[in-house]
Amino acid sequence: MGRNWHRLSYVLAGAALAGLLLVAWLNRDSFRPINVGTPAPDFRAFDRQGRPVGLSDYDARVLLVNIWATWCPPCREEMPSLQRLYEQMKDQGLEIVAVSVDARVGETDTSGHPGGDLWAYADTLGLTFEIVHDPSGRIQETYRTTGVPESFVIGPDRVIYKKVIGPTQWDAPEHQALIRRLLTGS
Repeated sequence: MGRNWHRLSYVLAGAALAGLLLVAWLNRDSFRPINVGTPAPDFRAFDRQGRPVGLSDYDARVLLVNIWATWCPPCREEMPSLQRLYEQMKDQGLEIVAVSVDARVGETDTSGHPGGDLWAYADTLGLTFEIVHDPSGRIQETYRTTGVPESFVIGPDRVIYKKVIGPTQWDAPEHQALIRRLLTGS
């Protein structure tokens, strides 16, 4: 019986390993990173009036998607440069959508961060680009982010042309040059 049990344990271990490999292979797309050159996945969030919005609502436009939270100091540091970029390039067709992953006001997220009043936050900073809310934080899973802020420049073809992890000065010449190229199609 000992020898048969020994063989059976190897067969069961092999079957379990084969099952894990099969599951990983069938779900291989969910393990691929969202990087430059990959299609931008759609997302769902809510605007100030509570209406659902997503990537598909910005058809064929150059879009900068910024994932942020009110409790994030680097996000606050970055917001003025997003506003300056928007003011400089909105008339040329640039859209900025800042997706807050804050919990709802009065609640906490899974990391213990309190929910923020993102509309008051945006008003205080004088932000005029689109602010939307994803209290579930699902966009972070969809875009496979490592934290906040994290941003994606998406072309009219819905391909990601730039990914920035952490804060940056969005009105810097190198960011403007890329966005201008995408806006003009050259």
